Amino acid sequence: MTEPSATGKIAIAAPPEKVYALVSDPGALAGMAEEYEGHRWVGAADGPAVGAKFRGRNRNGIRRWSTLSTITDAEEGKRFAFEVTTVAGLPVARWQYDIEVSGDGCVAVESTWDRRPGWLRGPTSLFTGIWKRDDANRANIAATLARLKAAAES
Repeated sequence: MTEPSATGKIAIAAPPEKVYALVSDPGALAGMAEEYEGHRWVGAADGPAVGAKFRGRNRNGIRRWSTLSTITDAEEGKRFAFEVTTVAGLPVARWQYDIEVSGDGCVAVESTWDRRPGWLRGPTSLFTGIWKRDDANRANIAATLARLKAAAES
């Protein structure tokens, strides 16, 4: 896999299983993320398992949009990841949370890969209002990880 387009990491004084429970729950994740604000499971899915799909609701100011995510990795206490597409099925991004055991808890690493084809970047930037997606994602990851740390350590 190529290098992520944005990534960040943070030490958390909590067990890896607790951190995993937070990042693998799309509802809990919505409370920590910057743009992502909620979800609903699609089809027979009712929880975080490989192959499960959820429709994500996202926002930036007054702009709102929906995406479809498919869970690709769900290894408790270690990794949770999903591929994001437009509602029309065009690739958007991959989001991945890696959790590594450390001395007094764990280290959480959040990464994303921009999967949009070049021709889709302009229209999606216009729609979302975010022109420097990698810069925005780096800032969003830092904010999400800080909230994750606070939630896991409480």
